[in-house]
Amino acid sequence: MGTIEVDGLRKVFSVRERARGLGGAVRQLFSAPSREVRAVDGLTFRIEKGERVAFVGPNGAGKSTTIKMLTGILHPSGGAARVLGLVPWEKRRELAYRFGTVFGQRTQLWYHLPAADTFALLRHVYDRDVTDHKRRLTELVEAFEIGPFLNKPVRQLSLGQRMRCEIAASLLHDPEVLFLDEPTIGLDVNARAIIRDLIRDTSRERGVTVLLTSHDTGDMERVCDRVIVINHGKLLLDESILSLRQTYIRRKRVTLVTASERVDIDLPGVTVAERAPHRTVFEVDLEVTPVDVVVQAALRAGKLRDLTVEDPPMEEIVQAIYAGR
Repeated sequence: MGTIEVDGLRKVFSVRERARGLGGAVRQLFSAPSREVRAVDGLTFRIEKGERVAFVGPNGAGKSTTIKMLTGILHPSGGAARVLGLVPWEKRRELAYRFGTVFGQRTQLWYHLPAADTFALLRHVYDRDVTDHKRRLTELVEAFEIGPFLNKPVRQLSLGQRMRCEIAASLLHDPEVLFLDEPTIGLDVNARAIIRDLIRDTSRERGVTVLLTSHDTGDMERVCDRVIVINHGKLLLDESILSLRQTYIRRKRVTLVTASERVDIDLPGVTVAERAPHRTVFEVDLEVTPVDVVVQAALRAGKLRDLTVEDPPMEEIVQAIYAGR
């Protein structure tokens, strides 16, 4: 049995058409026309214990709606789902003790109180033993390095500090599953890197299953081993990150650092992406010219100080999936 099992899951919302003018607004009070919106349309997937899965899709794809059904917040219109062997919308209270959630634009911390007070309250919410709570809190404070600001009001924390406290709060009760909905939204580069490492390391060390939604492809690459891509509520792709790269990479970037100020490579499918004195970045279309041919041409072009070959950013790969390529 998988930790998360989804089979033909659907969620349909009835949305009222927007009224126009005063007359339309009055008529809407009594007989407003409505239309159906299929937010989730027959999703099927399975996640095993300890897997870290990126749940990816454009705005309106159905990611947050799916997570809300998996946490029991929403009832589906059809299909089935189980989390840790339980039907979420039927066993929401029982299941709540076994999973943690972090919503990047929602907070579970008391804004005007220190995070330490929220942590103390959560011990009672989850009926945790005092000794177990103190032990786990000590582990999280050390791992997340939140000790210096643990007793500062949350309103005085930076966004990165607050998100570290949010994730720590979601892990206080030792959940088996962690649902993360845009956990790094709005964070700077350093804060994002810290949050990603904390999530990945926690999953590895404690076997926590992670389902993460994000528009930041760095979250996907640094945290997850597998990606599920959806659009319009339907499954587009379910593959490992490595397989995704191998399947969708049609271009590579070759960066040359040379003794000469400028170097040129005249091959079909090879274009200059960036150029500076002693440094040139070429973009290579692999369907036209193999990268080893480009490397050989670079070696002949002049004295090399450094050469790197890189895949395109994951964002370009995901955009290609959305476009159906």
